[in-house]
Amino acid sequence: MKKLILSLLVVVGLTANAQMFKNKKDGSSIHFLSKSPLEDIEATNKNPIAVYKAETGDLQFAVVMTQFKFKAALMEEHFNENYVESEKFPQATFKGKVNEKIDLTKDGENKVTVTGKMSLHGVTKDVTAEGTITKKGDDLVVVSTIKIKVADYNIKVPSLYVQNIAEVVDVNVNITLEPFVKKIIVTLFYEKGLIYFSPFFIFECLNTNP
Repeated sequence: MKKLILSLLVVVGLTANAQMFKNKKDGSSIHFLSKSPLEDIEATNKNPIAVYKAETGDLQFAVVMTQFKFKAALMEEHFNENYVESEKFPQATFKGKVNEKIDLTKDGENKVTVTGKMSLHGVTKDVTAEGTITKKGDDLVVVSTIKIKVADYNIKVPSLYVQNIAEVVDVNVNITLEPFVKKIIVTLFYEKGLIYFSPFFIFECLNTNP
């Protein structure tokens, strides 16, 4: 009599909700630019985490502050240690809503407005921004510019560098989203002429010869 012959770990990908999207691993970025009379300071974070629920318009994203990369290492050090205090406030987040309904049945650009709360440097403020959401196949590309007033977030600029840092910084959001996929793990094994599809289903095997 045949006993346990095969044990398989099966990973099944299921689209949990066609209306739910998350950021792709590559292809997204948060970039900021400070334009001042003496110099321009800019940095890019290529590892944002984002979730968008098209059915309700809910949009959230977060960035780790130490993952902003500057052209000059000294600028990056000053940014993390002296201005945003990344060790004390490691993340910046946005939680809000896309106010317009997006037609997911066809490709194309959709102009939108976004309202929500930005949390940075331990301070949370209401923000409103215009942008676009473009459907490209299964993906959505979210593009927007959020203007942040440095003083609103208790970021202190030494008087010596006031002319080097803009009072208002442009934060450019460019995030590619893909449909959220839920993975489930199923155990499959064969014993005594039966295939067991763990934990709830049993199928008769086509060949039960000993």
